[in-house]
This record gives sequence, structure tokens and C-alpha cells, in this order.
Amino acid sequence: MNEEIRVPQVRVIDDEGNQMGLMTPAEAIVLARQSEQDLVEVAPLAKPPVCKIMDFGKYQYQQSKQDRLNKAKQKKVEIKEVRIGLRTDIHDLAFKKSQVEKFLKKGQKVKIEINLKGREKAHRDLAWQNLTDFIKSISIPYQIEQEIKKYPGGFNIFIIP
Repeated sequence: MNEEIRVPQVRVIDDEGNQMGLMTPAEAIVLARQSEQDLVEVAPLAKPPVCKIMDFGKYQYQQSKQDRLNKAKQKKVEIKEVRIGLRTDIHDLAFKKSQVEKFLKKGQKVKIEINLKGREKAHRDLAWQNLTDFIKSISIPYQIEQEIKKYPGGFNIFIIP
């Protein structure tokens, strides 16, 4: 912006969008100051770079407003989490399975964890098998987003509808 533009020539566009042609940055800054505005580089990679005469404060405000609007329109992905243990009973696993199916019906991403405590950590192969059996028992169609991954407390997997 203004004196920070360090190229020999720039293509200048005025505040109404009319092209004013090629000129040196010093000449363009003089034109911008006459209309009490700033010279802002809008396309630095173009040959020659494109600069626009505009109110930089107003431009920043509009950009932040647009960024807030874009952020509000973003779809926030909520990850539902279900934890099972190595010794979780069959009835409890059935309940957790119904919870996972309910989440998948709603279109939510589900993280299924199996936590290992104490001496259970010596039987990681059983935990892996329990988790794969639990995932196979889910009746609603799903897609594995991230394969079974080992972490210090056990294993986890991410599935999506």
C-alpha cells in the first residue's frame, strides 16, 4: 500500500473501476492523495502489478465483514464420540451400537474409542479384535474415514455415514 509498493511500473485502476493505464508508483500515489485515498496493490503477481485507488480502511472493514459472513456459512462438523472398554458387557455394547447408528442416521461423524487401563494394555490384540467386531456389528451403512489407529490409551476409528 502507498510507499510500500516497490516496482518500477503499476497498472492503476481508480475508485470507480476505470483503468488509468501504466504509471510509476509515485505518480499513482499523487493521484490517490488528490482524491484523499490510498494506493493499494490488489494483484501483486500480475505483470505489471495492478494497484487500485481506494479507501484502505473501508476495504479492510469490508474484507473482515465478508470473512465473518463466510465463517457463519461454514458447516461445522460435530464429531460424536463413543467409548467402549475391553470388558464392556454385551448389553452395553448393544446400547452403544444403537447410539452410533442414531448418530450415523443424523449424518454425524462418529469417533469410536476403546480405552485400555492398567494390565489391559498387555492385551492390545484383544482390544483390536473387540473394536473390529463392534464396527462390524453396525447395521447402518457407513464409511471408514480414518482406519483404526493406536494411541497411548488404546485404539480409535472415525466413521461417517
